[in-house]
Amino acid sequence: MAEIHTPYASLKKLLSLLNGFVAMSGIILVGLGIGGKCGGASLTSVLGLSSAYLLHVGNLCLVMGCVTVLLSCAGWYGVTKESRGMLLFCILSMVIVLIVEVTAATVVLLFFPIVRDVVLEHTFVTLRNNYRGYNEPDDYSTQWNLVMEKLKCCGVNNYTDFSGSSFEMTTGHTYPRGCCKSIGTVTCDGRNVSTNVIHQKGCFHKLLKITKTQSFTLSGGSLGAAAIQRWGSHYVVQAGLELLAW
Repeated sequence: MAEIHTPYASLKKLLSLLNGFVAMSGIILVGLGIGGKCGGASLTSVLGLSSAYLLHVGNLCLVMGCVTVLLSCAGWYGVTKESRGMLLFCILSMVIVLIVEVTAATVVLLFFPIVRDVVLEHTFVTLRNNYRGYNEPDDYSTQWNLVMEKLKCCGVNNYTDFSGSSFEMTTGHTYPRGCCKSIGTVTCDGRNVSTNVIHQKGCFHKLLKITKTQSFTLSGGSLGAAAIQRWGSHYVVQAGLELLAW
């Protein structure tokens, strides 16, 4: 009797192992989702809602990761309890999750150039209309102050973005002190635009680089997790069908 049941027991162990690989891919997606939400939230406060797609992709990764982990646990339960219905449900659900992940990653990669152009125009207009400077800063202005100081840049394209803006009309300054290379010095007077005084380059290309890195990390991580799931699901399906037909 022991020899008869040996292949069956080995198949169950194989399925449990493969479910472990699938669960690992789910954990990767959960990590990507959390990272995407955190990074997207900070960027959205500066770039506006037009960059909120990072939050949506992060949320999708988080949901797909949780679903994948739950499916792997359900698959393990189905193997342990020898539940054919549970195994069939997990196999079909995993195929759907795999399709969603590949589709989401492809959309991010294809639409990034379009989103970039929309974000540039939206960010430029919003900065000119809503930035208040340092005297009475709101959340939007505070985030921009931090961005210009940390990234060592000025405005969206360059310091001329503030010319004719609500900031200049309110304060009379050509640029905020966050644009200065040395804040608090005499030469940092809001009018001296010398290359020795202020940063000449805008912040958008640096913010874009951060956004691009996060976008490609999310899409690349999703494709990597999908590859693991593709490999695991392929053998899960094969082993599952053999177990279902046993």
